[in-house]
Amino acid sequence: MNIKVVLKVLGIVLFWESILMIPSLIISIYDSSYEIKAFITAILLCFVTGLILKRIKINKNEMRKREGYASVAICWLVMSMAGALPFYLSGSIPSYIDALFETVSGFTTTGSSIVRNIEIMPRGLLFWRSFTHWIGGMGVLVFTMALIPSIGGSSVFLMRAESPGPTFGKLVPRLSDSSKILYIIYAGMTAVLIVLLIIAGMPVFDSFIYSFGTAGTGGFSMNALSVGYYNNPWIDWIITIGMFIFGVNFSLYYLLLIKGDWKSVIKNEELRFFSFYVLLGILLIFLNVLPNFNYDMSEALRHSAFTVSTLVSTTGFATTDFNLWPMFSKSVLLTLMFFGSCAGSTAGGVKSIRILVLFKSLFNEIRGTIHPNSVQTVKIDGKIVDSDTLRSILIFFFSYVVIIIFSVIIVSMDNFDFMSSFSAVIATISNIGPGFELVGPMGSFADFSNLSKIVLTTCMILGRLEIIPILAAFTPSIWKKR
Repeated sequence: MNIKVVLKVLGIVLFWESILMIPSLIISIYDSSYEIKAFITAILLCFVTGLILKRIKINKNEMRKREGYASVAICWLVMSMAGALPFYLSGSIPSYIDALFETVSGFTTTGSSIVRNIEIMPRGLLFWRSFTHWIGGMGVLVFTMALIPSIGGSSVFLMRAESPGPTFGKLVPRLSDSSKILYIIYAGMTAVLIVLLIIAGMPVFDSFIYSFGTAGTGGFSMNALSVGYYNNPWIDWIITIGMFIFGVNFSLYYLLLIKGDWKSVIKNEELRFFSFYVLLGILLIFLNVLPNFNYDMSEALRHSAFTVSTLVSTTGFATTDFNLWPMFSKSVLLTLMFFGSCAGSTAGGVKSIRILVLFKSLFNEIRGTIHPNSVQTVKIDGKIVDSDTLRSILIFFFSYVVIIIFSVIIVSMDNFDFMSSFSAVIATISNIGPGFELVGPMGSFADFSNLSKIVLTTCMILGRLEIIPILAAFTPSIWKKR
C-alpha cells in the first residue's frame, strides 16, 4: 500500500469539500444566521488540511487497485466526518454521532434523518444538508476527477470502486473526460428540474432543495410533510418523473444525448426490466389503495406513481403516509426497495441489472436440469455475461444478505418492533431513507441508540460503495507492502 497516494487523494477531496461548503456559508451570511462560525471553522479545517495533503508528491501510475479501494473508503469516511462539523459546531445537532449519521445519509443519498423538527433548521444548514445529496449522487471522486487531471493512468480504480453496478465502463478513452461528460449531463438535468419546479409554483430556494434530493435520489426535504407539504399535483408529477429519470443508467443518456443512438437505449434490457417492474408496481398499488382510501382515481394514481418512483429510485420523498397503506402495498414497496434502480445511476438498492442476471441464471439452471447436455449462457443485450461478473454478483448478493442479517440482530437490541428494525436496515443499506412503522415517511431514526445509529451509518456507506471496496479497504493484508 502506497499511503502517499491515499493521502493525496484525501487532500484533493477535502480541498474541494471546503469549496463546496461556500454556497451554504453565503446563505448563512445573507440570513445573518447563527451557524456562520461553524461553517467558517469547517471550511478552514478542510481547506488547510486538504491543501497540505494535496501537495504530497507521487510518481505517475502509482494508483493501483488497492490504493483505489483504500482511497475511496477513507475519503468517504473522512469527508463525512468533516461534513458533519457545521451541524455539530452550530448546535443544530448536539450529538456528533447524530450529526455524522445525518451527513453520511446526505453524501450516500440515503435520506434517513434523525432531525425531528426540520422546519426550525436555518437555511444555510438546509442547503448544505441537501447539497450533500447532489455531491454524493454521481460520486465525490468522480466529481474531483472531472475537475482535476487524473492521478496517473490507473485512476480508473477510483472510479471503479465508487461507481455502482457489477461492471464499469468508460464513456470515452480519457477517464477525466468521462467524468466531465457525466457531470455535464447531471448538472444540466438538475438545472432543468429546478426550472420546472419554479414554473410549477415552488419557491426558488425550495426548488433547489428538492432538485438536489431528486437528482441525487436522496430525499432530504425542508418540511415534515416532505413534497406533500405543497399539495400540488404538478410538483408531484415533475418529481415523480425526475426520480425515475435519475434512476436510469447515465451511460444511456450519453448514448441518447451525445451519440443520438436512441435504438440502443430502447433495446437496453436493464432499462426495459426496470421500466417493467416500476409500471407493474404502480398498477398493483393503484388497484390496492383505490378501494381502501378516500382517493379519486387521479389522486390514487398520483400517490401510487410517486411512492413507487420514490422508493424504487431510493429517493425517499413522500406525498402521503404510505405507512398506513394495506399490507399488500407495503409488501410490493418493500420488494421495490430491495430491487432499486439501474446500475450507473444515482440510485441505490441491489440494482436491476443484478436482479435480471440472477433471474436469467435461475432460468438457465432450470433449462440445464431438463436438458443436461445443452450449453447455457447468460446474455445481456446480446453479450455473454462472463464468469467473473457472475461470480461478483453472487458474492455481492451473499454479502448484502449477511450484512442485513447481522445488522438487524444488532439493531433489534433496541427492542423496537421487527418491521421498524428490519426496514431501518433495508432503508439504510439500500440508501432509501424511510422505512416502515417507527421509521416511516413521517417518522425519524432519532429514537435508535448510538450503537444502532453507528451500525446504520455503516450500512449506508456499505450500500453506497456496494460493500466490497469497504471490506477490501479494511482487510489487514491490503495495507502490507507485499
